[in-house]
Amino acid sequence: MTGLGFDIAHLFAGGLVLVSLMLLYQDRLTAMIHVFAVQALVLTASVAWQGFVQDAPHLYVTAAIALIFKAIIIPVALSRMVTRLGIHREIETVVGVGPTMLAGIGLVALSMVVMLPVTATADPLAREDLAFALSVVLLGLLMMVTRRNAVSQVIGFMSLENGLILAAAGAKGMPLVVEISVAFSVLIAFIVIGIVIFRIRERFDTVDVEALDRSRGDQP
Repeated sequence: MTGLGFDIAHLFAGGLVLVSLMLLYQDRLTAMIHVFAVQALVLTASVAWQGFVQDAPHLYVTAAIALIFKAIIIPVALSRMVTRLGIHREIETVVGVGPTMLAGIGLVALSMVVMLPVTATADPLAREDLAFALSVVLLGLLMMVTRRNAVSQVIGFMSLENGLILAAAGAKGMPLVVEISVAFSVLIAFIVIGIVIFRIRERFDTVDVEALDRSRGDQP
């Protein structure tokens, strides 16, 4: 691989981490959905570039799946869900945005410190991408922990899965059948989660996790 190809691959992977941090910063559902769509576009570009530099045509299929499902179908479905449910647009957080961002930066640094020594003998491209991918996974987990709104937690879960796709693509990809099965599994999980959110809204008139916990505690 040429130095330019190496740098472009890292640019896309680093961009995915940057967009993940942008997701943590958002405090409105609409903006968060839009940023998630941007993250999916960056993931698409990253996987497609990996397919080019690795001469792995099956990664183009992975990129197409990410584009169709992650950048188009899921954001549109989430936007319609928010509109139909009449969910309030402000996202309540467990802690403030500032401490959350500091924690996110710390997780990115931790990913580099942990992953780079462990993969010292690996291919340089895979080594860097695995570190970036771990950062995206941890930032997705952090979003799920620090957000009280169920829809934002769904976005955190999808963001986490984007990190796993980046890791698989950077580590010389994975079999096409596995990629397709993962994509459809995520789609099915999204559909199930959407149905659950509708039922929660119908039953409790809220999708705030803290409110649901209080309601559960009031049950005999």
